[in-house]
Amino acid sequence: MIALLLLPLLLPWALPPLARRTVERVRPDIALVAITGASAALAVGVVACLGVLLLPLAVRVPQLAALLHLLQPLQAGPAALVSTVSAVAAGALAVTLMAAVRGGVAEAARLRAARRRVAGLPEAGGMCVIDDDRPDAFALPGGPRGTDRIVVTAGMLRALDSQEREALLGHERAHLTARHHLFLAVAALAGWCHPALAAVVTHVSFAVERAADESAARACGDRRLAARAVGRAALAAGARPSGPERPVLAAGGTTGPVPARVRALLAQAPTRRVVPALLAMILLCSAASVSSAAGAIWLHRGVEIAQGENPSD
Repeated sequence: MIALLLLPLLLPWALPPLARRTVERVRPDIALVAITGASAALAVGVVACLGVLLLPLAVRVPQLAALLHLLQPLQAGPAALVSTVSAVAAGALAVTLMAAVRGGVAEAARLRAARRRVAGLPEAGGMCVIDDDRPDAFALPGGPRGTDRIVVTAGMLRALDSQEREALLGHERAHLTARHHLFLAVAALAGWCHPALAAVVTHVSFAVERAADESAARACGDRRLAARAVGRAALAAGARPSGPERPVLAAGGTTGPVPARVRALLAQAPTRRVVPALLAMILLCSAASVSSAAGAIWLHRGVEIAQGENPSD
């Protein structure tokens, strides 16, 4: 029965190919919600299962066994297998915690640096311009006490004509309006929980950019103009040395696979809502949830037996 708790640790490996197919074939805003939701659900399942698998090792500590009122050792399966799996789960949880702390601290530092960079700059319509020749533009979330801003460099403004600038600014406004940084944050957290979910972060980022591209195209009423703005902005940014490291949560119009974004904008607006890959993601999350719940119930019965209770009562 311990296999029920191992299954949710294997299922995330099926998500990256499903996410790739979904982001290619489903309307970007729907794909973004679906992929991010699946990543979050599978990450919760991974952490929960690791915590449950850690229990047989943890109850060997006398104080914890006394706290749970265990009258006899917890029987969760073959002793050697249970000890090995529980030890591995403990190590995996430690690695996950360290990755989350390290990644969170690094991202917080990047956000603080970006906000200091624009602090005190005049703004108009939520946009501020940095006097920097390196072309760049991104949507900077303000945080609980700050104000969301569109940050653009003087170099980027010079690289585009007036119509292209408006299309690019529409792209950045879409990031802030749709709170895309929250999707990126959830994807990053999920990625720290499992290596397969880390591979999904790029698909979430692509979906974020595609959703903003479509919003910009609708706002300017010209898909070719939006495609030209994205392409020229990316070419301008790539032709100059990169500046300070941009926060992961600060989505920008020059990120992601730009050729794929331009091709999508030059095609017709996406309308497809459901594809087999999307349905497969739903089934994947359902399987992980059912397996986690069944494994937890099985282990809970083992705890009841160790407490001297009759689980059939």
